[in-house]
Amino acid sequence: MSDADTAWALGSGEVPVLGTPRLIAWLEAATVRAAAPFTGAGETTVGTAVRVRHLRAAHVGGRVEATARPPARTGARRLTFAVRAVDAEGLPVAEGEIDRVVVDRRRFLGQRT
Repeated sequence: MSDADTAWALGSGEVPVLGTPRLIAWLEAATVRAAAPFTGAGETTVGTAVRVRHLRAAHVGGRVEATARPPARTGARRLTFAVRAVDAEGLPVAEGEIDRVVVDRRRFLGQRT
């Protein structure tokens, strides 16, 4: 992680450690990748809820890996992912859940064919 990922740089705190907004963005990116097998042609997913606990500070120069477990469907188009971030030593940095909904991309963006 770099200086650009810190709470200080993101405006979410006054210390040079991993900022929660960046952490959540990395976790959401992991859910986007994990959701790909559950979407069809012309579909994508959008995030609808984030329930994450930021457990440990990560320092500039350190490595953080964000992962999302395959989703549990909670409805016809709703997906819930268990998410986790760990540091280079494998210690937990964050854990929680992120919900995404499968949508038709064009209809979601208000485009007509």
